[in-house]
Amino acid sequence: MVELDKTELRTPVSEEDIRRLEVGDIAYVTGTLVTARDAAHKRIHQYLRANKRLPVALKGLALFHCGPLAMKRNKDWTVLAAGPTTSMRMEPFEHEVIRNLGVRLVIGKGGMGEKTRRAMKEFGAVYGAFTGGAAVLAAKRIKEVKRVEWLDLGIPDAVWIFEVEAFGPLIIGIDSHGNSLFEKVLHEAEKKKAEIIQNPEH
Repeated sequence: MVELDKTELRTPVSEEDIRRLEVGDIAYVTGTLVTARDAAHKRIHQYLRANKRLPVALKGLALFHCGPLAMKRNKDWTVLAAGPTTSMRMEPFEHEVIRNLGVRLVIGKGGMGEKTRRAMKEFGAVYGAFTGGAAVLAAKRIKEVKRVEWLDLGIPDAVWIFEVEAFGPLIIGIDSHGNSLFEKVLHEAEKKKAEIIQNPEH
């Protein structure tokens, strides 16, 4: 087991553990990590509308916005790279996933919008930002490909179920108390911009 000096989340993650986190905290995930990008989120949306059962239960798990690069050798899959996808692409659907399926941690890059932020506050979930460009590092934290679902969507858009150890570091960008690091940075940037416009010589 890797020794960690930051917050370690083990799946299934409890709401109590999630509520302890605040924006700016650093966390790592050990346990089950499930990937889902645009196409998978659209299909999840369709399944929810049709009251169909999903091939994987997401309650208490971490959902990774990722299109992995994977290779099959004999019967086993090897993940070569697993970088994050821009999360805002999933904004139309993520609040439904959190509300209906009990996801506790969403991982990606770039942050998410107001619907997701509200759902995280109401139902107890957080957003963890993973560094873009660190796809090989992410792959090294994947200990096993447990299985893959919806391969008809293509390898990057399929739903991959990974067993991970100390996956991270993840910067908590949206917490379960309604705070968003992304909104804070944007607000501070706009404030700084206004100050520069008003005092161009400074």
